[in-house]
Amino acid sequence: MIPQIGAARLLTRLEELAHLTDPARPYTRRAFTPLYEQGRAWLRAEMEQAGLTVTMDAGGNLIGRRAGSTPDAPTLLIGSHTDTVVGGGRFDGILGVLAALEVAHSLHDAGHELTHALEVVDFLSEEPSDYGASCVGSRALAGTLTPELLAQTNAHGETLEHAVRRAGGRPELLHGPLREAGSVAAYLELHIEQGPVLETAGVPIGVVSGIVGIERWELTFGGRPDHAGTTPMTLRQDALVGAAGCVSLLHRLALEADRHAPLVATVGQLRVSPGNSNVIPGEVTLIFEARALDAERLSGFVADFLEQADSLARGADVRLSAKLVSRAAPLVCGVQLQSAVRAACAELNLPCLTLPSGAGHDAMQVGLLAPAGMLFVPSVGGRSHTPEELTREADVLAGARVLLGAVLKLDEALSA
Repeated sequence: MIPQIGAARLLTRLEELAHLTDPARPYTRRAFTPLYEQGRAWLRAEMEQAGLTVTMDAGGNLIGRRAGSTPDAPTLLIGSHTDTVVGGGRFDGILGVLAALEVAHSLHDAGHELTHALEVVDFLSEEPSDYGASCVGSRALAGTLTPELLAQTNAHGETLEHAVRRAGGRPELLHGPLREAGSVAAYLELHIEQGPVLETAGVPIGVVSGIVGIERWELTFGGRPDHAGTTPMTLRQDALVGAAGCVSLLHRLALEADRHAPLVATVGQLRVSPGNSNVIPGEVTLIFEARALDAERLSGFVADFLEQADSLARGADVRLSAKLVSRAAPLVCGVQLQSAVRAACAELNLPCLTLPSGAGHDAMQVGLLAPAGMLFVPSVGGRSHTPEELTREADVLAGARVLLGAVLKLDEALSA
């Protein structure tokens, strides 16, 4: 019996998981929250229904496994994440997990045994967490969840280490990669594009060639809080003035860099203290990130910005300190995985387009262990990380069918 994607089952699961959300802030399901744990309990039950053996690894990743016919063959890994940003969408991450689950379920229904074991993974906390780090579970898998990252705290003083333990992980075991070298044959992740390229081109499938590297930094500007009405302008040490100048500097440098080759930079968080309208800001903390496909170019851009930012802050009579929050190297997607996706598209008579990913994904971390690849499906209007995020049903199902076809082709190719 030839495996076939269960369209109604996949679409129903997407609706059920998406609606496990904070009703006041749809679609919000933040990692490490009770709502997130409720979603994972639901997912565990669905994995078991699909005939998978379900475990949780030391990094807090929820994994459903289907054995292959050759016990010592390396594992094929597919999946994504089920956490969201605040006010996120119904497809980001979720689609990749549930389409992977549907691939496993369709194999189960057809009684089709792969040579390789197949594992469906829901990685813990892919989105930037309240503890500063992103891709927490995939970092744990790859051995890049460092003691420094585990020691980072949220606004309530809880460490990431404690949060991973609450989520069911065992951070005391995170001393290196959770998988031995060669134990994973390949990783393939289906994801919404989160941009407008595929929709604009009228193409249903994107074959991802690579994923940008990301550096995320925390900058703290120290000034002096004084009365806003009685302190002369020439005697102020306004931390926000220094920070505002650096925000403009980052934007200007990124605009210039992007003219030569794709590079973006963003300030996404800004905290002003003491935060009163009649008090000169005494301290400002911001988090900025920069992204590019070339690791050397990315690090050079960040170093140049930090040097100029320090000079600008001193000119405003403000102290500046910088701390690296996280760093993820760019990923070149595996050629064999790209070929498998293209071959699956050809078999299904679906056009495809090769493109890079400007967003970070768990595949970046898994790619440190094994060949990794991704396929995209269109996002309507290019919208993502918003309740208006939408991928049409036809594209959802096309992506799931291509994922199934690519898994079958990879299993065959890697067994040859």
